[in-house]
Amino acid sequence: MATIGAIGWLDLTVDDAETTRSFYEQVIWWTSAPVSMGDYDDHVVHDSEGNAVAGICHRRGPNSHLPPAWLPYVNVESLDAALEKVVTLGGAVLDGPKDAGDIRYAIIRDPAGAFLAIASP
Repeated sequence: MATIGAIGWLDLTVDDAETTRSFYEQVIWWTSAPVSMGDYDDHVVHDSEGNAVAGICHRRGPNSHLPPAWLPYVNVESLDAALEKVVTLGGAVLDGPKDAGDIRYAIIRDPAGAFLAIASP
């Protein structure tokens, strides 16, 4: 079970995921594996213990609208309830909710303009 309020994942969406992936592999000593997106590959990144911790993605297809910044995914108990609060409190739902494996997630913008992804099992 995911810890509510903890960062469960990180994604980075950039124009050139290959070069960026290589940069982080050399700087942080991450390893990566390709994930087929059809006609191109994104990359899942692993820490030194082999745990999948992040994704480095091309800004194409479903990611074409995302900014080139690290996007943390914070675990919430109920995605639907959290999204209602986002709107009520002056934020915006920018993308989703969507399913990805065993989680549902959405990308939000808070009232100050910052982006965040929230996710629930």
